[in-house]
Amino acid sequence: MKEHAIKLSILSVLADGSFHSGEGLGEQLGISRAAVSKHIKGIQAWGVDVFSVQGKGYKLAAPMQLLDQNELTQRINVPLELIPVIGSTNQHLLERISHLQSGSVCLAEYQSQGRGRRGREWVSPFGCNLYLSMYWRLEAGMAGAMGLSLVVGVAIVEAMEKLGISGIKLKWPNDLYFQDKKLAGILVEMSGQAGSAAHLVIGMGMNLRMANDTQGITQPWTSLAEVAQEDIDRNQLAAELINALEAALTEYEMTGMQGFVERWNRLDNFLNREIRLIMGNREVEGISRGINEQGAVLIETPAGLETYIGGEISLRKLE
Repeated sequence: MKEHAIKLSILSVLADGSFHSGEGLGEQLGISRAAVSKHIKGIQAWGVDVFSVQGKGYKLAAPMQLLDQNELTQRINVPLELIPVIGSTNQHLLERISHLQSGSVCLAEYQSQGRGRRGREWVSPFGCNLYLSMYWRLEAGMAGAMGLSLVVGVAIVEAMEKLGISGIKLKWPNDLYFQDKKLAGILVEMSGQAGSAAHLVIGMGMNLRMANDTQGITQPWTSLAEVAQEDIDRNQLAAELINALEAALTEYEMTGMQGFVERWNRLDNFLNREIRLIMGNREVEGISRGINEQGAVLIETPAGLETYIGGEISLRKLE
């Protein structure tokens, strides 16, 4: 992290959204104006909009609230690592599973190697979003992890409802939506052996105020700032989500999916709508009827009510 210390120091100064001269930044940090300019370019490579105006200096496009380790630690009850610049929060925990306490969390401001489901790249610019991963030891084993991403989705939406943010829905099996636009994605990775506990790393990336086309995909995106019509306190949001995840995973260990089916169906973005389920070269069309206690999606087809545990859902009318 030492190689990023100066960039992070510059960002902490620029975070107020005001102009700061290169000379003034250099004096504060004990470096030359040329060095400041070099580090600004590195910050821009993290996806941060930094403007340079002759005679005024450098300024962010908008003020930036940085995550605060001390504030977060006071709000949560699990071990936390805040690593501003990282390859992947999920990968960081996966590599340290043998040393982690169940519930341990890794947060980042920027990921250079963020990933989504099926190995897709997850673009992760600095300070725009929330990148959060939690490690959980599931004593029931890998078979007991069926439907876990659904539980995580329920926990996240319910936590946001407590913050007064309404209208967020779930897309089976791992996305958060608002008005048919993607807001966040969930990635659960696991390891373990038959007959032993499962080691789970649950990652979530949420778009807080990132441009809708940043992910470079055709799927419509939205941001939490759009949903809430205001900027959200990132530290409060992170703490609420961490606490909600810990509570939901603890409940899941005791009750399994039983306590979450009705809650998930209440939030189902596609409930009673015509959908297409894509499974490789196979497609199933029908009406979405929620999920069952195994976490499978229920689709009403001409052949009757069918259940599926894999695939990607899309709206038929959008095809």
